[in-house]
Amino acid sequence: VSQNFHDKLLILHIVNVITKLCRSAELSGSFPCCLSGYHTAMSELCANYQKPVNNLQRSVRAGSVNDKFTIPLCYYRRGWFIMDFTELYAQKKMTAAQAAALVKSGDWVDYGWAVNTPVAVDAELAKRLPELEGVNFRGGILMWVPAIFQIDDPAAHMTWNSWHMGGIERKAIAQGFSFYSPIRYSELPRYYRESPDPLDVAVFQVTPMDEHGYFNFGPSASHLGAVCEKAKKIVVEVNKNMPRCLGGMENCIHISQVTGIVEGENPPIGQMAAPGAATEVDLKVANLIVPQIPNGACLQLGIGGMPNAIGSLIAQSDLKDLGVHTEMYVDAFVDIAKAGKITGARKQLDKGRQVYAFGAGTQKMYDYLNDNPECMSAPVDYTNDIRSISALDNFISINNAVDIDLFGQVNAESAGVKHISGAGGQLDFVLGAYLSKGGKSFICLSSTFFNKKTGQLESRIRPTLENGSIITDTRANLHYLCTEYGCVNLKGLTTWEKAEALINVAHPDFREELIKEAEKMHIWRRSNKI
Repeated sequence: VSQNFHDKLLILHIVNVITKLCRSAELSGSFPCCLSGYHTAMSELCANYQKPVNNLQRSVRAGSVNDKFTIPLCYYRRGWFIMDFTELYAQKKMTAAQAAALVKSGDWVDYGWAVNTPVAVDAELAKRLPELEGVNFRGGILMWVPAIFQIDDPAAHMTWNSWHMGGIERKAIAQGFSFYSPIRYSELPRYYRESPDPLDVAVFQVTPMDEHGYFNFGPSASHLGAVCEKAKKIVVEVNKNMPRCLGGMENCIHISQVTGIVEGENPPIGQMAAPGAATEVDLKVANLIVPQIPNGACLQLGIGGMPNAIGSLIAQSDLKDLGVHTEMYVDAFVDIAKAGKITGARKQLDKGRQVYAFGAGTQKMYDYLNDNPECMSAPVDYTNDIRSISALDNFISINNAVDIDLFGQVNAESAGVKHISGAGGQLDFVLGAYLSKGGKSFICLSSTFFNKKTGQLESRIRPTLENGSIITDTRANLHYLCTEYGCVNLKGLTTWEKAEALINVAHPDFREELIKEAEKMHIWRRSNKI
């Protein structure tokens, strides 16, 4: 660097200008990186160049905006150079044990989402956790049992706060260290950005870094962008088996934002069991819904036997030019796409692309999503926003439920007070589909289930929901309710009309009993007919 006084002034002026631009851009939320954080490391990073002058280092320090977001800049022969990302990668690389050591007692730690849940760091943190207390974890849709769940008396050291429950977390609830965080999934990124709770460390699995310095979130854009904005420290665990999922926004993180990089042992990413053969009930429900889907419709499918059966039937149908805009990408979409039914040609948004917030399924699905430009991984506050959903004509939403009462209140989350899953985005799509031009939302369930506690067959259509059951969709929001006995539109019906419609699609063995209960609740007329 020239020692000429005028050159020094020029350098200081350039740094001050860039720093002001960084500050202005960050305040407007449009620029993720700045010059801070390198005032002590610049000499090391620029070892192959001439040493930056102290005035330059002081200028960068004075212009510090946010120590989390950094970019390696150095000045050489009157020009700015961006450091080779491989050098920065080497600097930030750490062992899983070193990453686990970042977590302290009382910290809030984010564990990613679904297939992004960490493995190597989780194993090391499980070794460290018995020394800690009061650690709060956030995560959801666990696809394997984390190592931290397997320590002795986890409740004495940690709390698991789940955004969406599954079988693994239901067992953890019984052990006293897991709790559900009720959400409307579309709002989850905002919860992070505005929550008074701190986020000390975020750790999750990602793809290997690309040539531009980005680690891809795989099939879980969801809310991870907001997680990274909130977190004080970010550790990415690289897994070569993670599919690289292309998107439009918030589907990756730049190395300049990362605190540490852990290279794990590249375990297979979590898979869900392949859908079993459709039951007779599943097929009956599918055959009631598929004829109501028009060409050019935009699809959202939930998880479970019935949505999968419907997807299989769509793949075998004569439907064409279908689109996809969904919360969860499931295997059924792969079958429909490979059958040539999905083109997205008639979509009003993201024409030609299959949009999703996260994906979880079999290896077949991950292979299909990998580097597929037709598929668009996007944040959930976009995919599940009712404004996005309603802007797509002929939107068809298909989801499951646990049970429903004669008032039309849908429970899709619990068996009484026992958690089964969570609210997820079902209400988002029920509302959005109804606002769509030609749109419909379908809630599907079998008419009966076998109660293991009582040893009896019971109706899923109940007079009232079981005590403690969660109302996922209110009686004013429900559009179509489908069982193997029929599909009914409940919009705009009075209480007696709604009760009659629901009893019409209940199992015949329970209809008389339901009529008697409806009479007691004064929602049955003498002229009602079944």
